[in-house]
Amino acid sequence: MRRKDREITDPGVIEEIISASSVCRIAMCCDDGVPYLVPLCFGYVGGVIYLHSSREGKKVEAIKHNNRVCFEFDTDVMVIESDRPCGWSMRYRSVIGLGRAYFVEDEAEKKLALDAIMRNYSGLSNSRTYGDLRRVLIIKIVIESMTGKESGF
Repeated sequence: MRRKDREITDPGVIEEIISASSVCRIAMCCDDGVPYLVPLCFGYVGGVIYLHSSREGKKVEAIKHNNRVCFEFDTDVMVIESDRPCGWSMRYRSVIGLGRAYFVEDEAEKKLALDAIMRNYSGLSNSRTYGDLRRVLIIKIVIESMTGKESGF
């Protein structure tokens, strides 16, 4: 990281940023070599990111081709105005990392993932009402590395 004065190394603070975020952005490499980035709803449990997905589409095909992904979370974003054009800035906290994406087949892990996603957005979870889990596609991102960054704090 170029700006060491903005780097966040405390794992607890990094997890706070993830917990406070409402969107997880996932970048993938498509088989045609063109990058693909998509914002997604997510759940986070024990250092693993869970995503709910359609069974078909560009994201699924990209992961089948190459399961290496980059992910990003951000929160506390605010524009800081200035009287000078080059004096404008941003306040933010963010996390960027690398990992590998896998399709989850185990029904117990699918329930855990869906509960995590529901808790992230509603504070509630109820895996007893998820119906036929065989039809649900869950993507699991196993994190290999991540770092945090903040500005304006």
